[in-house]
Amino acid sequence: MTRREFLAGLAAQTGSERPPNIIFLLTDDLGWGDLGCYGNRRVQTPVLDRMAREGARFTQFYVAAAVCSPSRASFLTGRFTLRHGVVRHFRGKADNLRRGMPPWLDPKQPLLPRLLRDAGYATAHFGKWHLSSSDDPDAPRPTEYGFQHHRIVLDDGDGLLRLPPGSTGWNVWEDARPGPRWAEWKARSNELIVDETIRFVEQNKDRPFFIDSWFFDPHAKLETTAQQMEPYKKHGSPFRIYYGSVTDIDRQIGRLLQRLDELGLARNTILLFSSDNGPEDIVIDNAEEHGVGNPGPFRGRKRSGYEGGIRVPLIVRWPKGTPAGTVAESTIFGAVDFLPTLASLAGARVPPASDIDGENLAVAIKGAPVARRRPLFWDLREDTVGDLINRSPKLIIRDGPWKLLLNPDNGNVELYDIVKNALEVDNVAAENPAVVERLAGRLRAWKQNPAGL
Repeated sequence: MTRREFLAGLAAQTGSERPPNIIFLLTDDLGWGDLGCYGNRRVQTPVLDRMAREGARFTQFYVAAAVCSPSRASFLTGRFTLRHGVVRHFRGKADNLRRGMPPWLDPKQPLLPRLLRDAGYATAHFGKWHLSSSDDPDAPRPTEYGFQHHRIVLDDGDGLLRLPPGSTGWNVWEDARPGPRWAEWKARSNELIVDETIRFVEQNKDRPFFIDSWFFDPHAKLETTAQQMEPYKKHGSPFRIYYGSVTDIDRQIGRLLQRLDELGLARNTILLFSSDNGPEDIVIDNAEEHGVGNPGPFRGRKRSGYEGGIRVPLIVRWPKGTPAGTVAESTIFGAVDFLPTLASLAGARVPPASDIDGENLAVAIKGAPVARRRPLFWDLREDTVGDLINRSPKLIIRDGPWKLLLNPDNGNVELYDIVKNALEVDNVAAENPAVVERLAGRLRAWKQNPAGL
């Protein structure tokens, strides 16, 4: 009997005996401090707060980039940006070519959905895609990445569909095009994504499933309805628009949790909730059209390498495997760790360590603290657009308590003990030359050979 046949047999048995279901709920531009369970006292997020109480809340979770596409590619591949090749966010074909970008994420790389599909999982992706040029009908479809079913929007950040009409192989929301129906669609997008997620769960309740449910909110431009903003009518318009969108995500996730309970699937379903990067910088154009999210107690926002740009919420709820009330304060968890960790928990094949950059942190999902063996690396290419205080150097390494930032020309060297100084205002590079030399050497070696970790 092959491994796939064995797992398929497990899937036909009772829910408690089969591998765990996995649903990854990803928001867009949500800050570390935007949820009640992360200290926010203005935004109402009762469902996510309950998820944190019933599972684990990670306080040191890092995405692999400070903007959308490269961050999302790392979730799927288990690789840092220099290795999977997506170093900026995808736009149209011409813009990508001009900026030295590939036309799409290479599907020949290790991919979490394909590993799970090959292990007998039903796989699906709903919502934002943003892993190829937004106007390229020749781009690989989600099925080539291992997703057996999908409904998406090919966009370049704002949720607008720019794929030429009539392109085959894409299951898209046609209303998400520039025009009179776009605002209504955007306002309902969280609900529509959860509708698709619930439908897929119902259709595959008798086998293990993996679902990416990737929301567009609270990415600008927000189209929050009066009903969604009602709890925040006493707040100014930028804030009630933003808060209403976050609470709507929370409400829709509540519908999903309720349906999982009704189907008897909640106990053995791993729900993961996070964001692709920190909150949008508010010092641009019109604040009512952009984010006013909260990076928590950190310096930096979207596009920045300071903590507020790359450190985001991670909530994991798995009643069968994650102890309720876990607060993981010491574990440094990276987006690149998703692939080996979830593949391991699913009983799927985990690629050799030489093929990926992430670590298997399954024990952290099960409630135990973990000291990671490999550093986390960043090579940021997008320019910070707002306040100078958020403009960080572009090359970054986090290794244990230390975080080193510098520019490609070896200038603007900044060193912080993140455990002691998460705000990143006390640069201790001059006092620790040996640490700077060691970490800068590792950064330069990684930059020269990203696969040589």
